[in-house]
Amino acid sequence: MQDILVLYYSQHGATRELARLIARGIESVPGARARLRTVPKVSTVCEATSPAIPEAGAPYVERADLADCVGLALGSPTRFGNMAAAMKYFLDGTSAEWMAGTMAGKPACVFTSTSTQHGGQESTLLSMMLPLLHHGMLIVGLPYTEPALTHTSTGGGPYGVSHVSGVKGEAPVSDDEKALAIAQGKRLAEAALKLAAR
Repeated sequence: MQDILVLYYSQHGATRELARLIARGIESVPGARARLRTVPKVSTVCEATSPAIPEAGAPYVERADLADCVGLALGSPTRFGNMAAAMKYFLDGTSAEWMAGTMAGKPACVFTSTSTQHGGQESTLLSMMLPLLHHGMLIVGLPYTEPALTHTSTGGGPYGVSHVSGVKGEAPVSDDEKALAIAQGKRLAEAALKLAAR
């Protein structure tokens, strides 16, 4: 089995739900296994620290997760058209992996959630791609051959799957968003297994 890291940050649960659906798509491909991980919140108080193990949900990511995986799905909610500070903080600390080429040549995809339809989905997805490109990763998009992409009225685009949660987080992940998340996970797993076999 080849592990594919599904690394996300989620404050209200929508991005976590997309991560689970992407993991489902990954695990629909024989030989692929999803490794769900998250990052701790960034505190405004310098002395505060997060517990070593989250109270609920996926464990915190470790550097070994980056080395052990054959692919990466990276997700964050949108913060003013950019990835959340917690995810940026984690990625900013991966200089050793960048220098060692740990992620070079591995495929990656990105996903996000916003509260409004025009809340910066595409710019957030692009903001997450930038450090991945610096790491030498190969970006796997979401092609328009996915039927749900052409008729979704909520989230999703060629840069990656997305979700529109509503201002109060009241909107569940739509059927189209579910289909796109699963398809994106499957596409990533297929690419990762092909590249790992070279």
